[in-house]
Amino acid sequence: MAIDKSIPKATAKRLSLYYRIFKRFYANNIEKASSKQIADAMGIDSATVRRDFSYFGELGRRGFGYDVSKLMNFFADILNDHATTNVLLVGCGNIGRALLHYRFHDRNKMQIALAFDKDDNELVGTKTSDGIPIYGISTITEHIQKTDIKTAILTVPSTQVQEVADLLVAAGIKGILSFAPVRLNLPKSVIVQYVDLTSELQTLLYFMNQTD
Repeated sequence: MAIDKSIPKATAKRLSLYYRIFKRFYANNIEKASSKQIADAMGIDSATVRRDFSYFGELGRRGFGYDVSKLMNFFADILNDHATTNVLLVGCGNIGRALLHYRFHDRNKMQIALAFDKDDNELVGTKTSDGIPIYGISTITEHIQKTDIKTAILTVPSTQVQEVADLLVAAGIKGILSFAPVRLNLPKSVIVQYVDLTSELQTLLYFMNQTD
């Protein structure tokens, strides 16, 4: 199920969180959940939950709550979590190695299937303990074209991230999650999300200082 482009970006960013909450409710044998229960679990207010859900039509009835099993499957459909999604990773430094060992598929149906690094990296030609092969970056186009992988995670230095991103897009990648604090210049058809750990930590420290 495709996400309506008219849905606000803030709402779209909460979709995976809603899915996680409903999976937790389901695991705890909760059959119905009110907007307040959902809001409390999310750390937001009930009005935001109702407004978010209003973009998808009638997901529940006032006074009856939301059917947990139905909503869990609804968000699984939206997020395409009924089938396994393979992604590739470029950059096997500290963050990259941590991601290689992170068990995405224990929580959602996504997994890192291939990894790449500089051709002279000692890890090239080996596999992780989970069997993920690590290849030299000079072979990246060849390997992408042999698969149906359309999503990549970038954990390469800022000085190299644009060059690597261009290579990925030319090979057919349509979505990139980048850990480099650099805005990429790519075609509008390519979706890019950024993870800036330094900025997030600085924001945390700022709010901590405001409470002192």
